[in-house]
Parts: sequence; structure tokens; C-alpha cells
Amino acid sequence: QAQLVESGGGLVQPGGSLRLSCVASGSRFIDNGWSWHRQASGKQRELVAAISSGGSTKYADSVKGRFIISRDNAENTIFLQMNSLKPEDTAVYHCNRGVALPLLPWGQGTQVIVSS
Repeated sequence: QAQLVESGGGLVQPGGSLRLSCVASGSRFIDNGWSWHRQASGKQRELVAAISSGGSTKYADSVKGRFIISRDNAENTIFLQMNSLKPEDTAVYHCNRGVALPLLPWGQGTQVIVSS
């Protein structure tokens, strides 16, 4: 049974940085693409960034140039480096398998709050 465990969220001031991590167990990590999604209060969940099995990346327009997705195949871990954070980045962040539609049950997510 695949399991996703996200961490690294917290409270940060506008302009600050955070690095999110997601450990994926019970899944064929190295053979799959992975993605980060976020859901702000009262809004639909949206795809933020994705990375293919070969390392190609794509980003939502709202985070291009600020966020970087990466992966460590040896540790079954996906990262999301978030820089120049804005209040509108406030959301619960989730990782999932796949580079577009999510393919696994959602984990608990990690809360990011950008506020002064």
C-alpha cells in the first residue's frame, strides 16, 4: 500500500523560503513521475509542480521562477524548494504520484502559511 508523508511546512514571512519534503513508500518511486499540489482554504486543489521519472519539470505559472521541484530516488523523496513566498502561496501542500492527475490517495499534507 503506497503511503505519502509530507513535511516541512510552517509559518513564514512574505519573501521567505521553505523546503517541503515528501517520502513515498510502497510505490515504484524511480519509475514514476511525482508532483506537488496545494489547496487553499475555500479553493480547489491545484497542481503546483511536477517532475518526470527522467527529471523533466513543469510548474504552474503562479510559481515559475520561485519554486523548484526535485527528487532523490535513493531516498524515495520529492522536494519542493519554495522561495520568495507570497501570502497567496498559503495552502496545504500535498505530493502525489503522477505529473498531472493524482494517482494515489492523498496524504495528510503539510500546511504553509505566508504571513507577516
